[in-house]
Amino acid sequence: MFNKTEPPQPKKPLKNKQQPVGAVPTKRRSPLALLRFYLPQRYHRPVIRTLRRFRTTWAKNSGDWKWLEGRPVSLANLNRSLWRGSNPSLNYYTLLFLSGVISALGLLAGSAATIIGAMIVAPLMGPITGIAFAVSMNNRRLLKRSGMSLLTGAVLTVLTAYLICETLGLTTLNPEITARTRPTLIDLAIALAAGSAGAFAKTRRDVADALPGVAIAVALVPPLSVVGIGIAMSSRSVTVGSTLLFLTNLAGIILSGGLVFVWQQYGSLNRARRGLIASSLLLTILGIPLGLSLRKLVVEEQSRTQISHLVRDYMLTFQGTDIQSLSVESDPDRLIVDLAIAAPRDTFSESQIRQARQFLAAELDRPVELNVRVFPVREFSVPAE
Repeated sequence: MFNKTEPPQPKKPLKNKQQPVGAVPTKRRSPLALLRFYLPQRYHRPVIRTLRRFRTTWAKNSGDWKWLEGRPVSLANLNRSLWRGSNPSLNYYTLLFLSGVISALGLLAGSAATIIGAMIVAPLMGPITGIAFAVSMNNRRLLKRSGMSLLTGAVLTVLTAYLICETLGLTTLNPEITARTRPTLIDLAIALAAGSAGAFAKTRRDVADALPGVAIAVALVPPLSVVGIGIAMSSRSVTVGSTLLFLTNLAGIILSGGLVFVWQQYGSLNRARRGLIASSLLLTILGIPLGLSLRKLVVEEQSRTQISHLVRDYMLTFQGTDIQSLSVESDPDRLIVDLAIAAPRDTFSESQIRQARQFLAAELDRPVELNVRVFPVREFSVPAE
């Protein structure tokens, strides 16, 4: 019989205590377990069934190749590596300064190979990846350290390019510089893909060789060098355009890198919610000018193709001439067409150019400003003796 005076026995803890609904799993789980956790039953069951069938079929046909599978980096090693890459040390600033020198000189010289070398040397990918990891882990200390390294490194790169441009006294904007002053949504897509590749390479031991390719693809230092060149040349359009390109690369890498870290179970959506929302808002704001720039680029390219076809095939004025270049710039109220033609003197008259402009405006159904530059060509023919 139960003795009423006996003290109640403490309850034994449950061995397999279930987590409350909505809790974030604390252990590293397989992708199938994550699907079971986050998706309702009617959604995750057919997906898991299909994945299991595919895995079984693949195992039968390919054999046991576990030694070839990629091994993830442990959380401690990844954290240590990103802290080391985000440290504003003497090595970091030395490499960044040399990268800025190479980038600025390559931009001013118009050398694509030199600019690519500057991308490989630059260590800016370290603190940016550290920011993405700090967002996924909600690590404020790493976020402050990485942010300070990125800010001081960006200022150093801009200042280096400014001093070099002022010292050399060059004032010509070559295609390598102007190409980094008109970012579009294409550059945003590149930044998102490069950020995903960089974060994934950091979490895998056997794909670290992909990091130089990521640095080349995202091109972090050249836009900062163009900012310094634009300041030295007092060009507002160059400075604003290159700054927009750098911010696009920065926001894209942080957002996609943070999502990849969460996907690889380094952190959680609950921890990364604030950082991912801030990155998404920044990309949304940047997407407006990027979309407008892409639309303008598409309009100019379509107009250039159409104008080239009209000039070469339908306009008698320019037939038989050597057209050196044809460029089109789109304004809200007109198209600005620049033609460079190699021809003898007095080949064209002002009335002929005016008629050509009227023809283009009628065909394109839009006001056109036509600028024609004629380079004189002199021919000498010496008969044989």
